[in-house]
Amino acid sequence: MNINLPKPIGDYFSADRADSEAVANCFTDNAIVTDENHTYRGKAAIKQWKTDSSKKFSYSVEPFSLVEKAGKTIVSSKVTGNFPGSPVNLNYIFSLEGGKIATLEITL
Repeated sequence: MNINLPKPIGDYFSADRADSEAVANCFTDNAIVTDENHTYRGKAAIKQWKTDSSKKFSYSVEPFSLVEKAGKTIVSSKVTGNFPGSPVNLNYIFSLEGGKIATLEITL
């Protein structure tokens, strides 16, 4: 399914296929990412999170739905890769600020 993602979110999913520097550049300077019960604050920590994730697993993400709720954008995506339980549907919960991602929470 093709969905129309807001530009900063579309940029994130495109960058996720590239490298950690491209991912970090999608975020505000003080952004916060929460993934697998860990919190990463700031671009340097977000860049390291992406680097570490890419070393552990190869994966692809296919967004299939978008919902706006309480000032957040929730993108449900099918994630397929070489990790236990693959494939899995995950929710990427974004808040945006000034054309960048301010927060991202990835949940089941």
